[in-house]
Amino acid sequence: MSVLLAKPNPTWIHLGYEVFSVSSNSMDPPEMAGSKENPAVLLVHGFGASTDHWRYNIPVLAKTHEVHAIDLLGFGRSEKPGELDYGGELWKEQIVAYVKERIKKPTVIVGNSLGGYAALAAAAALESESAGVVLLNAAGYFSDEKLSSDPQKFSSRIRKMIGDGLSRDLLIKWMIYPLIQRLIFENLRRPNVIRSTLKQVYIDSTNVDDYLIESIRRPSLDPGAFKVFQKVFQARGLKGKPIDQLFLDLKAPLLLLWGDSDPWLRDPQAKQEKFRLYAQKASLDIKEVFLKAGHCPHDEVPDLVNTEMLNWLQQSKCL
Repeated sequence: MSVLLAKPNPTWIHLGYEVFSVSSNSMDPPEMAGSKENPAVLLVHGFGASTDHWRYNIPVLAKTHEVHAIDLLGFGRSEKPGELDYGGELWKEQIVAYVKERIKKPTVIVGNSLGGYAALAAAAALESESAGVVLLNAAGYFSDEKLSSDPQKFSSRIRKMIGDGLSRDLLIKWMIYPLIQRLIFENLRRPNVIRSTLKQVYIDSTNVDDYLIESIRRPSLDPGAFKVFQKVFQARGLKGKPIDQLFLDLKAPLLLLWGDSDPWLRDPQAKQEKFRLYAQKASLDIKEVFLKAGHCPHDEVPDLVNTEMLNWLQQSKCL
């Protein structure tokens, strides 16, 4: 399937580092750039992904909205400095700054996985400048959950995330020995391993193609990529507010899109219920949709996701 993406924006600098982004306005004629009356839409990828992961969403959303997609620092074509403290707080501030400095209008922020947490945190911080939030299988934790510092417990979460082909003992050692960390990193960026991992999290693997695999492999070759990989996993958490507190801070409508066969969720129903419960407690304007998909529904079933987002954008208070 052919892929259509917006062209890159001029370089934007955040914290002294280059951040890559694309937008509909830089490519499309005026009639395709989105109505000026509608809020902008900002797309935020998950761990290991990039703006390329929104390949099937940007062209459709751009017919009615100004659409942006951004590579978080440490990922995609953005810089990967080893000295940054990677986590939710860093990426939240990056998104907030991008909305304020580049978009400069109310914005609906859409995020998948790790990017979902960053999107929610940014939307809560933006207050009236946030026009809405769309979370696709978002990462994050709640106040009543404690992030364990036990390496054995943490290794099980890593193994779930990067595949079951690595033993628990090796993953525990990975937390300690840089050489083992490097070996694991080199293995994970092999094209066949990327393909195998994606097929674990896409229920329908039709869109697990060479383009997608290369879009994940290519950034791993950049200077600093290994250091980012180390620091993200050694952080043992997203380093930000819990989801329930962010819901209390949020002043915008919320759309929860779930790939209901996500193998990376230990207890999908329990997590979905928590998101629903705390959103209701915060008196949010919420809509929840379940899709037959895995961890990345926007790329696995893009037509369904695009339809749900456009309907919600039209029917909710985002307009």
